[in-house]
Amino acid sequence: MDVDRQREIASKGGQSAHEKGTAHEFTSAEAREAGRKGGQAVHDRGAAHEFSSAQAREAGRKGGQRRSGDS
Repeated sequence: MDVDRQREIASKGGQSAHEKGTAHEFTSAEAREAGRKGGQAVHDRGAAHEFSSAQAREAGRKGGQRRSGDS
């Protein structure tokens, strides 16, 4: 099965689960751990984006604004 077809089927299953109320809802702790694992996997493969100091500073600033509701 090609990747696009597989993705389409998975998407329909996810949408159906949300409609039925049986979809898994991540807690913030689970989401944080999943993000950490994903980030580590990308770094291990050597495919992670390397931020410059300026890029990291800007990303942190935006994240702080978003978290405090200042968007």
